[in-house]
Amino acid sequence: RHEEALLAYRQALEVSPENVGALSGMGHVLKTIGRQDEAIDCFRRCIRVNPAFGETYRSLANLKTFEFDPEEVSLMEDLAERKSLADEPRVNILVALGKHYENEKDYATAFDYYRRGNELRRQHEIYDPVHTQVVHDRIIEVFSREFFAEREGFGDPSPDPILIVGLPRSGSTLIEQILASHSLVEGTMELPDLGRTIARLNAATPGRKEYPEAVLPLGREQAAELGRDYLEATRRYRTGKPYFIDKMPNNFQAAGFLQLILPNATVIDARRHPLDSCLGSYKQLFFKGQSFTYDPFELGHYYLQYRRIMDHWDEVLPGKVLRVQYEEMVADQEGQTRRILEHCGLPWEDRCLRFYETERAVNTASSEQVRQPIYTGAVNFWRNYEPQLGELIDTLEPLLRQLPPKDRPESLQDE
Repeated sequence: RHEEALLAYRQALEVSPENVGALSGMGHVLKTIGRQDEAIDCFRRCIRVNPAFGETYRSLANLKTFEFDPEEVSLMEDLAERKSLADEPRVNILVALGKHYENEKDYATAFDYYRRGNELRRQHEIYDPVHTQVVHDRIIEVFSREFFAEREGFGDPSPDPILIVGLPRSGSTLIEQILASHSLVEGTMELPDLGRTIARLNAATPGRKEYPEAVLPLGREQAAELGRDYLEATRRYRTGKPYFIDKMPNNFQAAGFLQLILPNATVIDARRHPLDSCLGSYKQLFFKGQSFTYDPFELGHYYLQYRRIMDHWDEVLPGKVLRVQYEEMVADQEGQTRRILEHCGLPWEDRCLRFYETERAVNTASSEQVRQPIYTGAVNFWRNYEPQLGELIDTLEPLLRQLPPKDRPESLQDE
């Protein structure tokens, strides 16, 4: 309800014209609905009112197409070294400086700022890679080929949901924008509702048995009821179109659960070169969640776990997931768009090729990038940072060695 939000922020600013929370919030809404110049004006007003309000710099950097002016860069560099500045604004400023020097093509300096920001943010995050692996072990054990064979016909038959999964910064917003340009498809946002459906299942399971084991005693009607619960919860994001998109990337772990409760839902895996995918996440300061992205080893390990569980879904649910490679989408937009629409059972519409003309709210870090035609500048962007990516390359080596030689780092080229 963006117009109502803007009205509320304007009323707040009439009461308190220098309220940085209201200015920042209004900037976020304007950015989301594509009014970039007005968003930038709000964020810069924040800087004038409170130069140490670090969130503002992150917001400007998150526009991706924005460039700081020299005075703003000088101010950020001064703030980043102030011992009195709290950790949260310092992290925001460090990462924003990383984006500035990346725009200047000074990649060594950019990475140093990204590294400092990530190391500081990691101190305030809770993440255990061993726990991630153990949970994935359990998911793989529960959702076996036999599990699905025994539950043929379970779930609600609705085909409405189209889930786009994967890791952040892997092209999912581009796929979402293409699909949301179709007349039959509702573009929404990264919805939390599938995870909440799992949480409700946990709470309702006798003996407090947790997911994924909590799905084992479910009967046919219980599975269908869970599917209906998810559909009902997501109805508030819809306006009546037959299909809708759920772009929560972390749902890749729940493709088996989705098959159980909504077997006719569509799943698309947005995938990108492993180093571009991980580097994109490392450079992105997330507002919340994605706590695996702030350490190169943990990030690489999580990527390996993502690939492992996606391989499992391919094995036990062949054909369920359509894999869309970002590099192939950039090289052959029409061919890949046809693949996507066919997988979703949608008729061809030319407007999907002109996705950048579609006016809709986009909440992710790619909001400005998907409002322009496809470009090739992000393909193999990791090569600019190759000297700094040693730890990540070492962690991802098993996957990187499977790539054609031209797509591998220098350190993994065959002698």
